[in-house]
Parts: sequence; structure tokens; C-alpha cells
Amino acid sequence: MPLFVYVLSLAVFAQGTSEFMLAGLVPGIADDMSVSVGAAASLTSAYAVGMIVGAPVMAALSARWPRRRALAGFLVAFVVVHVIGAVTASFPVLFATRVVAAVANAGFLAVAMSVATALVAPTKQPRATATLLAGVTLSCLAGVPAGALLGDWSGWRSAFWAVAVLCLPALGLVFRSAPAEAARREHEISIRREARELRSREVQLAMLLAALVNAATFGTFAYLAVIATDVAHLSDRVVPGLLAVFGVGAFVGVTTAGRVGDGQLRRGLIVGFCALPAGWAVLAVSSGHAVWLFAMAVVQGALSFGVGSSLVNRVMVVAAEAPSLSGAFATVALNSGAFFGPILAGAVTEATNNYSHAAWTSAALAATAVAALVVGLGMRSLRW
Repeated sequence: MPLFVYVLSLAVFAQGTSEFMLAGLVPGIADDMSVSVGAAASLTSAYAVGMIVGAPVMAALSARWPRRRALAGFLVAFVVVHVIGAVTASFPVLFATRVVAAVANAGFLAVAMSVATALVAPTKQPRATATLLAGVTLSCLAGVPAGALLGDWSGWRSAFWAVAVLCLPALGLVFRSAPAEAARREHEISIRREARELRSREVQLAMLLAALVNAATFGTFAYLAVIATDVAHLSDRVVPGLLAVFGVGAFVGVTTAGRVGDGQLRRGLIVGFCALPAGWAVLAVSSGHAVWLFAMAVVQGALSFGVGSSLVNRVMVVAAEAPSLSGAFATVALNSGAFFGPILAGAVTEATNNYSHAAWTSAALAATAVAALVVGLGMRSLRW
């Protein structure tokens, strides 16, 4: 695997930490900024919306930029808005920095996916994608719990400073090692023509499956801390550990998918896919028991991120005629799920006043994904 793919993964780790660390910083932000918890939590939604909108727009705008300029520019913008967020006393300004950070993150990730897969042979593209996404899983494993602890010890602003500092080594390596040339001529297909790939049934189904699986993943992940404290009646100090074991499972799942996946719906992927609804159901039933909660967090982290990583690669494979936008398609799918999953889980838990029902919501979303897969497998016009 080229060294630069690991450089990109380091940057993705820093950006993933920023995206997910708010789960542990919301109370501190609400108190410091004198806003409601709901308003502070909206920063997470703002980031997801920025990712969804930013991915295709930034990928289209940067399609013909030199790769080094595009990657470095997005990363510099990401660092700058985190510095602004760390020092501002205005909640609207903080909200705006989250949107801009998400747009920069989306642009970086879309370009990074296309660069990573272009640097390796077609047979190694799933592993390159998995290596890149390993940065996200490592942020769940180490970055998010560390952000929660840092916010608890030194305030939420210190977590923003830490993310900005964490990006600097990756930024230096991007300036030093990133390809300086623009996309190759044969890849400079018109953006309008590439966008038409969205009409492809294979692309639409792959994006739908990725969105549903990620919605199920983050529908429960967003509520893991509350499930631990309010359902399992565990101490707040246990929460970072629970998030970390979920990250361990996620890392194992992505690594495994990268080594055995090829962008096709093989038997192992289908088995993992079908196991997801059952796993979320078991977590929902057993969430009041600490041992089972931790065990299922590992299992579901592995299944969710393993299947999710395979589906990201599936999007890249079936959207091969859109080399500039395929990474953006995958980013939109993932973040659409990350946006709608917690919203749906929040509506369900508020209506039932039971946080374990977030896991039942995830089970329903994963079951919907399985149903969509079955329908897709039955369509002879699709290439599997």
C-alpha cells in the first residue's frame, strides 16, 4: 500500500474525530454558550448537512485542480475554522464553523478517495478504501473517547484546539507527498456526464444500502452514552470505554472488509448484511446489562463498519464511469445515513421515553436495507 494512502488516513482520522467528538461535548458547549442542549446538539446535524451538500459540490469544483492543491486547500480550511470555533464566544459563529468544516471535510474525503484508489491496482482498491476509512474507525476508537476526556478535563474548546493541531502533521505530509498533477486527461470527464451516473440503478441501490446501513449504525451510536447511563445505569466514566470498544469492533470490521472485499456482493458480505438487524435487536434487548452492552457494541461495530466499508467500495465500483464524483457519491450516502439515523432514533426515543429503542430503530433500518438488497438481487438488469 503506498505510504501516501496512510497520510490520507491520518487526515481522515483528525476529521472523523471532529465529526464525532461532539457527542461528548454537547453539555459543555450548552453551558458555556448559554444555549439549550438541543441547540448544542444541532451542531452535529449542521456538520452532517455540510458533508452531504459539500461532497458533490466540492468534488465538482476541484475535479480539475492539482491533487496537492485540492487536498491541502481543504485541510487548511479545516484547521482555520477549528481555530475560529475554539476562540469564538458566539454560538452562530460556532454553528457556521461546523458547516464550513464539514464542507472542507467532504471535499477532502471525496478527493482523497479518488486519489487513494488511483494510486493502486484495481485489485487493491478495496484495501485502499478500507485503509482510508480506517481513519474514521480509529477516530471512534481513540479520537472520540480522547475528545470526551479532554473536554471533561479542560473544557470543550481544548478538543477543538486538539483537532486543529492533529491536522498539522497530515497537512505537512500532504504538501510534501501529494501528487502535484491534476487528474489525468482520460479521467477529466464532464461533471454533467458523471452526474448522470446517479441515474444508474446499480449506483442508486449501492448508495441506498450504504445510507441505510450507516443510518442504523449512527442511530444507535449517537445514543450509546445515554443507553449506558440511563438504561444500563453505568457511571459516566464508563462511556469513553464503551465508545472505545465500539471503535475496536469498527476497526476490525473495516480491516477485514479491506482484505477480503472486492466491491462485489459476495456470500460473506450478504451474511454480514443479514446479521445486522438481528445484532441490533439483541443489543436492544440486552442493553440493560453491562456485559452484553459492551459485547454487542464490539460485534455491531465490526458488522456495521465492515459492511459499510464494503458498500462504500461498491459505490466506487459501480460508479467507475464517474471517477471525479464517485467518492462524493459514497460520502453523500454515508452522511445521509449519519444525518437521518439519529434524527429517526431521536423521534422514536422521545415518543417512547426509552433510549434502548434507538437500537430497535437501528434494527428496523438494517432490516429495510436487507429487504432492499433482496429486491435488488432479484432484478436481473443489475450487475452483481
